[in-house]
Amino acid sequence: MLLVCMHQDPNEVCTLHLVDVTPEPLTFFHVIYLGRRVARWEHKTRKLSKAFGSPRLACYTLGGAILLLNVLRSHCFTQAMLSQPRMQSLDNPAVYHVGLALLGVGGVFVLSSFLALGFTGTFLGDYFGILKEARVTMFPFSVLDNPMYWGSTAIYLGWAIVHASPTGLLLTALVALIYMVAIVYEEPFTAEIYQQKASQAYKRS
Repeated sequence: MLLVCMHQDPNEVCTLHLVDVTPEPLTFFHVIYLGRRVARWEHKTRKLSKAFGSPRLACYTLGGAILLLNVLRSHCFTQAMLSQPRMQSLDNPAVYHVGLALLGVGGVFVLSSFLALGFTGTFLGDYFGILKEARVTMFPFSVLDNPMYWGSTAIYLGWAIVHASPTGLLLTALVALIYMVAIVYEEPFTAEIYQQKASQAYKRS
């Protein structure tokens, strides 16, 4: 529960509304945390690869589960916004078009990231031993680190602005924070995986 100041009129006193955002942060956390938790477990044990008969099939299965959770996440985000009051200061055509622009930019980053990485590269294939030959440096990685995360954040921000939703803005800020934490823990682990690959290749040579 959070208190949000809603200005219905510039000359009026700020009105406080109680906003329930409890289910949505948990949903965002679970999508990000559980996927990587399972992937790390797979990296240590290879039990998913053994159960499904191949690393690729196991990765596709986990990726499919993450996609379904992402659909649930987006639904919860939208429902949380629609169930709460709109913010008057955001409810105008100029701001609406800013939201549309953010949706477009975010969509470009997410889609181009997926095309550059492929399905297994996007959905934690490196934890399954499915590694790229070299670090991806083409667009959008040439202009932004972690473009999938920041593109997704831009989409949620744009969606919140289009709906003039203070709840959406709060949830977007939480999403960005969760992504930053994920990056801090994920990048060293991914670097370690590729370092192990390079070390093994060096020993074979």
